Amino acid sequence: MKNSIARNWFLVTTVFSLALGLATLNIAMLSNAFFIAGSMVGAALAAKWTYETLRNRELASDSLALLAIIAGLAVGEYVATAIVSLMLATGRALENWAKGKSQAELKALLERAPREAHLVLEKAATKNVLLADVSIGQTILVLSGEVVPLDGVLKTDAELDESALTGEPMPVLRMTGETVSSGVVNSGSSIELTVNTSANDSTYANLVRLVQQASANSATSVRLANRWALWFVPLTLILTAATWLISKDVHVAVAVLIAATPCPLILAIPVALISGMSKSAAHGALIKGGDSLELLAKAKTVMLDKTGTLTRGGPEVTESAFAEGADVREILRLAASLERHSPHVVARAIVEAAEALQLEALSVTEVKEEHGRQITGLVAGKRVRVGQPDGAMPSWARLQSTLLVAIWVNEDLVGLLGMNDPIREETLETITALRNLGVAKIILVSGDQDKAANEIGALIGADQIFANCTPEMKLELVQNEMLHSQHPVILVGDGINDAPALAAASIGIAMGARGATAASEAADVVIIEDSISHLALAVDVAQGSFRKATQAGLIGMALAVVAMFAASFAIINATQSAIAQEAIDAAAILWALTPLRSKIKSR
Repeated sequence: MKNSIARNWFLVTTVFSLALGLATLNIAMLSNAFFIAGSMVGAALAAKWTYETLRNRELASDSLALLAIIAGLAVGEYVATAIVSLMLATGRALENWAKGKSQAELKALLERAPREAHLVLEKAATKNVLLADVSIGQTILVLSGEVVPLDGVLKTDAELDESALTGEPMPVLRMTGETVSSGVVNSGSSIELTVNTSANDSTYANLVRLVQQASANSATSVRLANRWALWFVPLTLILTAATWLISKDVHVAVAVLIAATPCPLILAIPVALISGMSKSAAHGALIKGGDSLELLAKAKTVMLDKTGTLTRGGPEVTESAFAEGADVREILRLAASLERHSPHVVARAIVEAAEALQLEALSVTEVKEEHGRQITGLVAGKRVRVGQPDGAMPSWARLQSTLLVAIWVNEDLVGLLGMNDPIREETLETITALRNLGVAKIILVSGDQDKAANEIGALIGADQIFANCTPEMKLELVQNEMLHSQHPVILVGDGINDAPALAAASIGIAMGARGATAASEAADVVIIEDSISHLALAVDVAQGSFRKATQAGLIGMALAVVAMFAASFAIINATQSAIAQEAIDAAAILWALTPLRSKIKSR
């Protein structure tokens, strides 16, 4: 609460100034002092924002508010200028609130980055230390399921999930002496490695620096209100000048200027955008700001990572083969009962396959696991072994899957399970929805091998397919697409390897449920539930919100023009003009808050 007040001190100040001014109306000098104080806060803010936009060679809608406050103060229209200041502060506070809310909701996602390492001491003892305190040559321990925090050379064999870096969905066996990069996940038992780079030079740190460089070079959008200000500000100044020349009354001219203060742009548009951001969050996609929502609404090109985005991001039993005469259900039941005692991702896939067939688990004893190779045990009195195939395969064992798992019962090979990283159930539906929402070009950008990328690309009907992509290649592809596209470009990814490209894209969308911290930090939108369907929903909400913001702004400006002409004919004075703007604001805001119409159904 205190942080919110401190961040929006200008709103608190203008509210109190206006309130105190109205409370002391019977003491003119004191009342005017309060009104002037609030007006000065608004003038200072408007001056600051106007300077920032002019420095970027833009024309801010805030500039009219600045002119209105200065002119009003000059002729003694203190109540009117205080009201204008309040509206100005309220609009910017709404924007600040939206950004702060989005950042707060992302905090949990961004706390997953490794900050400490388990430093191995004498006699196998360990101590948790900051990454910066680990020196090259020291040994660290990485527990099962943890992210490898620093680059190093393995002192033990390791089973690693490298999908966040390479896009390869299947676990990889790395042998003692091999180099391991930070950012991969230890999917086997605890491992030790000798650190060979500092925290600042690690793979993860280098990717973060690449993200920062990409962010610095990415284009920023111009506020919708500022674009409309390009024609509305000159129109206002011409009408104000004409009123002054014709009426010869400076108070009438100031009333026109105050009536023109684009409060609908300052208030109604942020309200519509915030409404859309809230609705998107409710559907599982956090949009970090109004600019991001606007770009999302206008995008016509979507670039998609494969692993963990279009696919599940892990192995699943997709085919099988069994010895002639074998009891298929019983073999799978035996294997799944044994695999329940392993934390391995392949074991989980086998257990899930058995659960899908509603096979009950059997009692297991004498379990022994060689991580990354096989697991053995006594299951219901039978010696069962599940692991990597060895030796020549029988004629019935003809599978085409990426990963094969063999099942032995009493040392007889009785079954083979084929595993792949399957496409998500909602992927094709999402692609169709994106096409219906106006997305004209879909590009698959994957770190996986050609065969896997081409299969998925053909299945979703991708217009272009790029495989074997490194982080640098993805960044280059995004930048090239943005260079040749007339519309914003969306990139969707989930791994550390996607982070630089996410930062560079017009709108980066991270699959935050399983994605890396670097990806969530670099992205403009974070999908907080593990479903690609939220991508289409976010685009749909963004388009609806942007339409609503545009309509609210146009309604407000049209009414403002009416008020301007009323002021130019001296039908209303400066204070009445400010009050009229309040009514216009209310109308525009009410329209901005009307329910959005969705083009697609939420899941």
